[in-house]
Amino acid sequence: MSPSPSPSPSSRSSSSASSSRKPLLISAGVALAAVTLGLVSWQATKPDQGTDGAARPSAAASPQTPGAGSATDPAAQLKALARREAGDKLAAGRADAPVVLIEYSDFKCGYCGKFARDTEPALVKKYVEDGTLRIEWRNFPIFGADSEAAAKAAWAAGQQDRFAQFHAAAYAEGAKEKGFGAERLTELAREAGVPDLERFAADMAGEQAAAALRKDQDEGYRIGVTSTPSFLINGQPIAGAQPAAAFDAAIARAKAQAQAAAK
Repeated sequence: MSPSPSPSPSSRSSSSASSSRKPLLISAGVALAAVTLGLVSWQATKPDQGTDGAARPSAAASPQTPGAGSATDPAAQLKALARREAGDKLAAGRADAPVVLIEYSDFKCGYCGKFARDTEPALVKKYVEDGTLRIEWRNFPIFGADSEAAAKAAWAAGQQDRFAQFHAAAYAEGAKEKGFGAERLTELAREAGVPDLERFAADMAGEQAAAALRKDQDEGYRIGVTSTPSFLINGQPIAGAQPAAAFDAAIARAKAQAQAAAK
């Protein structure tokens, strides 16, 4: 999955309902340079222009970590968000992998779908399968009731070990245009091979699904996530469906840092 440079994610912080779905833009050069420095902002806005003509990050571009101050390392706090739970149904890869990618995403987000189709499978094949990378999904619905319903459905599919298959079905080309009503979610579960559809429906409507969703949302809002998709790679933020090369570079850097710290 090696797409050409793509725009930044859909933002929920806009002045109107129509503009809330309009992506904010960032040039590929700015994005890749920021990844190299490990300073990509959540919102992926273009940098402000200083009086001397130099590009400078906007004040809103820094990830917001609670309690972060001069004596606190924000990256370390973000890195600590990796759950590394062996039984996590919404994760792929070894719990002790040196690199953890946390993904905050929404099933109605077009750029999330682009990442899921064009980039994520290659990351799984290249890094998850060799033990380098663990991917942890966080449901972060920002587009209303359908988004939340799809998030709960994905969690419910995961309880029967079919999260990856549901994820692929829900992000297939044209899938989100069909909506995520109750019948459609059951259809997606069937497509994903969920064996017990009655249990799926009960799990989706249950308090555990709602609690799991709140946990993921609370985490994202707490650290300042405002758009999807947003990522953390060992604590370093990446915003949007960036080119595969950006993820390759971030994973390589995180792996090298983890290996150096282990010595």
